[in-house]
Amino acid sequence: MRELFLDMQQEMIMELNKLRKHVTHAPTKGDTVELSWIEFLSTYLPNRYCVDTAFIVDNTGIRSDQIDLVIYDQQYSPFVFCHSGVKYIPAESVYAIFEVKQTLNKQHLLYAAEKAESVRALERTSVPIIHAGGIYPPRPTFDIVAGLITTSSDWTLPFGKPFQEVNKELKPWQRLNIGCTLDSGSFLLKADGTFDISSKEESLIFFFIKLFIQLQNLGTVPAMDIDLYSQVLDSI
Repeated sequence: MRELFLDMQQEMIMELNKLRKHVTHAPTKGDTVELSWIEFLSTYLPNRYCVDTAFIVDNTGIRSDQIDLVIYDQQYSPFVFCHSGVKYIPAESVYAIFEVKQTLNKQHLLYAAEKAESVRALERTSVPIIHAGGIYPPRPTFDIVAGLITTSSDWTLPFGKPFQEVNKELKPWQRLNIGCTLDSGSFLLKADGTFDISSKEESLIFFFIKLFIQLQNLGTVPAMDIDLYSQVLDSI
């Protein structure tokens, strides 16, 4: 398994570097890199997890900024709205969000933190779930996982002092739980506020396994209150 991930990591690095070199139109380059990560996570995460680029909405009609990569559920929060090719996902459905950039630096860390805040500030509902044996009570909402994915780093030491200082500036709703700099290493924010950092050789396998563990720990998303959403469909 380790060797498979290492081979996959090298293939992704080569492919993304090729895109950086030959695709000069910035929006096209960004879209292609996002698609590469969406395809990877869609392939290797269990089928219960959907992965897309989307806006996140809540039942009051508030919308997040566009999110490069959203990991979400469609079982208990089944509605994903699509308008003119753009997806709108209810906040209740969301497990994790990521910004996808070319490089790790202060600007991109702060940008990802702002996107995280725009999603975590949304209102989420939770209603009882009816099952064969009775009714499950409403499930408490959890903290949505947020992170940043890049191909390389502008810093010589990707997760050194500049990285640590930027993260100290972030407010609770802005904190990034996990991230991957494909050719340099990955990070995981621990409960004590420090970071677990991978080697650059194992950045992809570290990122995938730690992300999967976080998703498992979240359990199942809450069941959304569909009646509340039906009142604002015209505003989406």
